[in-house]
Amino acid sequence: MEAAGVVTAVGPGVTVIKVGDSVAYAGAPLGSYSEEQILPANVAVPVPPSIDYNVAASVLLKGTTAQMLLRRVFKVEAGHTILVHAAAGGVGSLLCQWGKALGATVIGTVSTEQKAAQATEDGCDHVIISTKEDFVARVNEITGGKGVDVVYDSIGKDTFQGSLSTLKTRGYMVSFGSPSGTPDPLPLSDLFSKSLFLTLPSLLHYNSTREELLQSAAELFENVASGALKARVNHSYPLSEAAQAHADLEARKTSGSIVLLPDN
Repeated sequence: MEAAGVVTAVGPGVTVIKVGDSVAYAGAPLGSYSEEQILPANVAVPVPPSIDYNVAASVLLKGTTAQMLLRRVFKVEAGHTILVHAAAGGVGSLLCQWGKALGATVIGTVSTEQKAAQATEDGCDHVIISTKEDFVARVNEITGGKGVDVVYDSIGKDTFQGSLSTLKTRGYMVSFGSPSGTPDPLPLSDLFSKSLFLTLPSLLHYNSTREELLQSAAELFENVASGALKARVNHSYPLSEAAQAHADLEARKTSGSIVLLPDN
């Protein structure tokens, strides 16, 4: 569901792209494990000459997700303090880098010392190893009990209640993933004590028009080109070895993004 390449043909009436354009897409339709693919023209976004195809293919979905979370769901600005769970993950890494570039104080949670080193490299001012520390207590300590402006929680049930408790008055709880399970039902009255905001955003809804998609992608690519955002493309395989790529992924032999390269 993610790819980058060159347009080789366009259908009748297509004007938004032309033959020879460098484009990328992220999301539906399926079919990127191929040498050629037919796409709806409205999902293809221009890739600037300064952006490598491998980077474009690997960063577009995660990067436009980060843009949505940081620039539109809650607009992070200098002076804000943000908490990012899974700070060394694909989206988490970009959230930390981008949040730091925007002037925010970034607190990140990770599970290992190795991931803590990456989170620090990605701009985290404070890194909490959640397998060794109580992240709620550490956030309260870091903020002097004031709490954070926004929590970006991609973990779900295991962190949800704790994340809510780290927010300051009128803080934003942004839930965008739940690999640990769906959070328990939350009484609406639980938000009242601090006038909290709670949202579960979908990239499909935030990039529902081509104009929104192009704006999001353009801002992402600008930050990659400037060096504010670093895409971690750590592995590449020939397309013919896609099965091996999946085997290595399942065996946790990889880190960062994996790119499949057509054999021709």
